[in-house]
Amino acid sequence: MSVLPKEAIIAVVGTGAMGAGIAQIAAAAGHPVKLLDNRPGAAERAIDGIRAQFAKMAEKGKLTAEAATAAGTRLIAVGQAADLADAALVVEAIVENLEAKQKLYADLESIVAVDCIFGTNTSSISVTAIGAALKHPERLAGLHFFNPAPLMALVEIVSGLATDRAVADTLFATASAWGKTPVHAKSTPGFIVNRVARPYYAEALRLAQEGAADNATIDAVMREAGGFRMGPFELMDLIGHDVNFAVTNSVWRAFYNDQRFLPSLIQQELVDAGFYGKKSGRGFYDYREGAVRPAAQTEATQAPTGKITVFGRSTAAKSLAGRLERSGQSFSRAPDHDGMIAEIGRAALFVTDGRSATQRASESGVANTVLIDLALDYDKATRLAVAAAEQGDPLAIASAIGLLQAAGFAVSRFLDVPGLAVMRTVAMLANEAADAVNQCVCSAGAADSAMCLGVNYPRGPLAWADQVGVATIRTVLANLGASYGEDRYRVSPLLQRAVFAGRNIHG
Repeated sequence: MSVLPKEAIIAVVGTGAMGAGIAQIAAAAGHPVKLLDNRPGAAERAIDGIRAQFAKMAEKGKLTAEAATAAGTRLIAVGQAADLADAALVVEAIVENLEAKQKLYADLESIVAVDCIFGTNTSSISVTAIGAALKHPERLAGLHFFNPAPLMALVEIVSGLATDRAVADTLFATASAWGKTPVHAKSTPGFIVNRVARPYYAEALRLAQEGAADNATIDAVMREAGGFRMGPFELMDLIGHDVNFAVTNSVWRAFYNDQRFLPSLIQQELVDAGFYGKKSGRGFYDYREGAVRPAAQTEATQAPTGKITVFGRSTAAKSLAGRLERSGQSFSRAPDHDGMIAEIGRAALFVTDGRSATQRASESGVANTVLIDLALDYDKATRLAVAAAEQGDPLAIASAIGLLQAAGFAVSRFLDVPGLAVMRTVAMLANEAADAVNQCVCSAGAADSAMCLGVNYPRGPLAWADQVGVATIRTVLANLGASYGEDRYRVSPLLQRAVFAGRNIHG
C-alpha cells in the first residue's frame, strides 16, 4: 500500500468542526493543507483555531514549540476551487447532502490532476451514489473520521461500487501514517459504526416503552454492569435527538424498512417537542438550571435468608462465589444444575437467556425464578439488573436480592422483560455486527475495532459474543424472537454457522 508523501498537498473543503479537525490532522502529519469554504472568512477562522490548538499542545508538551509553529504554517486558506489544482487528495466535509457532494467533486474533476484522490467524509450517504456523478468514480472513496477528528482514532475507509482498490489502500495507509486506526468497509447504509450501533439505542428505547425501568436506571445498569462509558439515554441526549433520530430513520429507510432498524415513537416525540437533549436543555433528562438529575432505582437492603448454594463453574457462578467469599458470606458449592448459578432458600438464580423469568419459571416448574443480567465483568460490576417470575413468592425473591447485595452488587429490579438490558443489547449488537460481516461489509476484526474506537464500546461486539458464547447469543436472540414474534430478532447466518461449527466468530 502506498502512503501519500508528506509533500503531497491535502485539500479540505468545508471548515466546520470536522473539516478543521481533518485539516489539523493532515498538517500535524507534515502535509501542506489548503482549506476552502464558501462562507466568507470561514477558512481563515478555522486556521486560527487550529493554530491555537497547536499552541495548546505545545504548552502541554505534546508538541515542541517549533513543531507547533511549523504545523501552523502548513495551513493555507484559499478562495476558490481552482486553487486546489495541485492537490493530491481532496477531502470534503461539507453539508450532508448527496447533490452538493456530487456537484463539488464533479466540478473538481476538471481542475485537479487525474491521479488526485477524492475522500468524502460522509457519515451516511452512499459513496457509490456520490461517485455516480463523476467521470472517474474509481478515484472516490469514503474517508470517514469521527468527531472530534484529532482525538478519535477510527477512520472508516469506505469503498463504493466503482472505487479502485488501490485508492482505498492508499487512503488506508495514509490514515495509518497520520496516527489513526483505519478499517475497510463497503458502502452500505451506516457503513460499520452507524449501522452496528443502532441496537444500543433501539433496545433501550424498547425497554423504556415497555416500562421495564426508568431511564436513569437503565443507563446505570449499562454503565455499571455493561461497562459502557455512557448509558443509551444520556448518550442520545449528548448526540442530539434530531441527529440520532435522523440517522436511525436514514438507515431504516435505506434497508427498506427492516424492523431491526425501526425508529422509536418515544424519540419521535422528543424530536417533535424540540427536546433534542443537552443542546436544547431538555431530552430524556432535564439540563436546565436548577434541574436535579434523577438517581437510578436501587433495591432497599434485604437480608439473604436461607442456605446459599452456588452451582457450576460458569463465569457468573465463579464471580459470585468469589464475591461472597470476600464478603465473609458462608455458602456451599455444587455441580451445574440446569444452568442455575445459585440457590438461596426457595429462590433460584439464573443468568437471563432471553426468556422472561415468568416464562422460564412456568417451563421449568421453578416458581421462585430470579434472573440476573449479563455483566462485562461480574468481578468488577457494581450493579446488576434482575427480574423475577410473577408467580414467585415475594419473600423468596427478596432473599435472592439480598444474596446479590451481600455479594456487593447494587440491585436494580426490572419489570419482567425478556433479556433484561445488557444481555439483549449485547446480543443485538453482536448480531448486527455478524450480519455486517456476513454481508461482506467488513471483517470481524474491523467490526470490533470500529465499535471500540468509534463509539468507545468496552469490548467489540463479536469478541463479546465469543466471550459469552455464540450458542448463548443465538439462544437469547431466538428466545427474544419467540417472545416478541418479530423478525427484528432473527439470527444472523454467520452466528448460526459458528454455532453449528462449534467455533467462535474469531475462529
